Amino acid sequence: QVHLVESGGGLVQTGGSLRLSCAASGRTFSRSPMGWFRQAPGKEREFVAATSLSVGFRSYADSVKGRFTISRDNAKNTVYLQMNSLEPEDTAVYYCAGRFDRDYSNTYYARDPDAYDSWGQGTQVTVSS
Repeated sequence: QVHLVESGGGLVQTGGSLRLSCAASGRTFSRSPMGWFRQAPGKEREFVAATSLSVGFRSYADSVKGRFTISRDNAKNTVYLQMNSLEPEDTAVYYCAGRFDRDYSNTYYARDPDAYDSWGQGTQVTVSS
């Protein structure tokens, strides 16, 4: 059983920055691809960013490319999402996700939420205009 806990959300003004963290426990983290998703009120959950085992392969949604950076510290079992130049459209609950069913190669990452088998509880990010 894998447990993911996000932190770092909050209220920030347009143009500001936040760094989200997601700590994993219960299974070896270093062999698992990780991702960040978000869900705004009245909208479906959408992909934000994903990383392979050692951030050698990363992917971003077009809406956040150049502003957000996903990273991970396998020694700390933690994945991060650095968010810069935040916009009101970034307001949402942010979720981290991981795929822990088996060991993965360093080239694998996933943009599809159905590819992940473990999810955190979410952290609210609100960007004021």
